[in-house]
Amino acid sequence: MIDIIRNTLRILFRKKGRTFLTIIGISIGITSVILISNISQCGSSALSDEIDGLGMGGLTVSLKNNSAPLTKKELKTIQSLPYVEYAMPIMFENTDVYVRDEKSSVYLWGINQYAKDVISLNLIYGRFINAGDIKSTSKICLVDQKFADSHYGTDNIVGRKIIIINNGISDEYKVVGILKTGSGLLQNMMGTYIPNFVYIPYTTMQTTIHSSNYSQIAIRLKSNIDSEKAGKDIIKTIERNSNVHDVYTVTNLAQQKENLNNIMNIFTIILSSVGAVSLLVANLNIMNVMLVSVTERTREIGIKKSIGASSKNIIAEFLSEAAILSVMGCVCGIFCGMIISLLGTLALGLTFKPRIDIIIFTMLLSIITGSIFGIYPAVKASKLKPVDALRTY
Repeated sequence: MIDIIRNTLRILFRKKGRTFLTIIGISIGITSVILISNISQCGSSALSDEIDGLGMGGLTVSLKNNSAPLTKKELKTIQSLPYVEYAMPIMFENTDVYVRDEKSSVYLWGINQYAKDVISLNLIYGRFINAGDIKSTSKICLVDQKFADSHYGTDNIVGRKIIIINNGISDEYKVVGILKTGSGLLQNMMGTYIPNFVYIPYTTMQTTIHSSNYSQIAIRLKSNIDSEKAGKDIIKTIERNSNVHDVYTVTNLAQQKENLNNIMNIFTIILSSVGAVSLLVANLNIMNVMLVSVTERTREIGIKKSIGASSKNIIAEFLSEAAILSVMGCVCGIFCGMIISLLGTLALGLTFKPRIDIIIFTMLLSIITGSIFGIYPAVKASKLKPVDALRTY
């Protein structure tokens, strides 16, 4: 076996240019598949982190219509359920703020002191909204890092004041904390389509709009709880206590995130399949190279068979050439694909998470198909008769 491999390498490097081009063709196919799968995996992971960072990793209760309110009564009902870890009221609206007489569009959230436990807010400067702020309806706010940078050129603006327009009323709010929601990937990619976030006590928002109702109730379940069953039970419990039906709805945001990831995986498979076609085309080149090699080495094959080489020896020699070409192409393709993927994720600020399963599958596919495409030339070479082969040249 060692002699076959040594002889195969000697033969391959006898025609360096042809061998190099064949390996390049295979490696390009491998690289394309790996790049597609890694880009999809990193993008899916980043999108999932962004959704979690925006507070979309649990359940939310909202209204289908305005025939019934969403109030403190429903909040207490949800909080009393044994599988609910946190439940908090949420109010929100699209509005404008003024910073240094410059107007900016923001998404205004009314939250309470438990927001950091429900929507995964990451505080980088200052403090969170506390129970005292909720009780006293304080005019304080939290802003995200991008908002601070865009208006002040620095991410620490704790103590500064901004004017928030809430329900058409302009009020001055003091910034008490700076938040980082996710990595900012969605905002960087979609720009003004996703506004900056500003958070204020929900009681302050209620006082301004003269309403005691909530827009939604955000829920974080305890670990190992089936979110779909919990959502159905929450609706039944609220309807039973309020004696109102077909008004409340639960949105399972964790399930939506999972569905989005499934869609991303489908796209990954489809695009990887397209890349696999290019890989198959590249491996077809192995057959062409091997057929040319059979023609060029007809006399050599005749000599080997005349001195005792069997058909199996000839087949093994040619198959080993095809397999070695495939392996060398795989190694180069995997190396290039991983390096390019790593550099791309570093440039975009993403976490590098390669799809090991697709890499292994692609490698096996390349080696198997390369070997299969080498069978016909190998069999053709093995069937040459020594006398005919020696007479050819």
